[in-house]
Amino acid sequence: MSKKDLSIVFMGTPDFAATCLKALVDDGRNVFLCVCQPDKPVGRKHIITPPPSKLYALEAGIKVFQPSTFKDGEAFEYISKLKPDLIVTAAYGKILPKCVLDIPQYGSINVHASLLPKYRGAAPVQHSILNGDKVTGVTIMKMDEGMDTGDILTSVEVPIDANIHTDELMSQLAIEGSKLLINMLDDYVDGKYTPINQDESKVTVSPPIAPEQGIFNWNSCASSIHNKVRALSSWPGASTIFKGNKLKIYDSLIIEDFDESALTFTPKPGDIVFSSKSTIIVKCAQGYLQVLTLQEAGGKRLNASECAHNYKPGMSFGD
Repeated sequence: MSKKDLSIVFMGTPDFAATCLKALVDDGRNVFLCVCQPDKPVGRKHIITPPPSKLYALEAGIKVFQPSTFKDGEAFEYISKLKPDLIVTAAYGKILPKCVLDIPQYGSINVHASLLPKYRGAAPVQHSILNGDKVTGVTIMKMDEGMDTGDILTSVEVPIDANIHTDELMSQLAIEGSKLLINMLDDYVDGKYTPINQDESKVTVSPPIAPEQGIFNWNSCASSIHNKVRALSSWPGASTIFKGNKLKIYDSLIIEDFDESALTFTPKPGDIVFSSKSTIIVKCAQGYLQVLTLQEAGGKRLNASECAHNYKPGMSFGD
């Protein structure tokens, strides 16, 4: 079957999905429908905003379908009548019923941003960074009605840089996942892949991030706080307290060898131990954290170079 003969319904919503959709189009694949989540309010002004996959689909001349549910049978009927050969999903955002997955003759496959069975669920990239993983990856699986429980078709590993943030890592994974998808499609259709059951003894989950997960305590090691900062910088932000008000830290570095010998006080976790025109260093339970970008309540996000003069040694975060 040629690329043009294989008719594909693509299902996905965020930037990760848009990257995968673009790769299919650039490869000459016959993607004739993009299914994505409905437009949603974004930002403080709650401006109704279309998802990235929709924006790209419209640009590429692909019809868009945005059902609010698959529970009433209407979406199933709509897709079923189109008779696609294959459904490809990537971060769609909802569990699909078996009746939808079984519509195409070649079934439905999913591009998932982890090395399954590790990090099933909605936030695999955030959880991999939170846990300080050195390696993650992308898995393409044959979909079933469970949450990322389908048989594995193929995967690729991607190293995690010690200072990378969720959005950057997600972009890397989208690129690698797109390459993997394009390279496996023809062989998959030709039946050259043997699906492999996931090892249930190795399953971990990655539920959606809750706002309260951004709160941290300085009685933690620097690496743990640093991981939280970079995992949650896009949302909800890693937060501490300064002078009784919430303060968010959006970027940081671990300082391994700060010398306390010149200090005139004995620092405790949360204390600022060094401040210059562009540098703020804070003591943690183990190690030190350099704060690069922060935002006080009601203020704007600032680089340390713009505000370090406001944070003096001996002042404390967390109070």
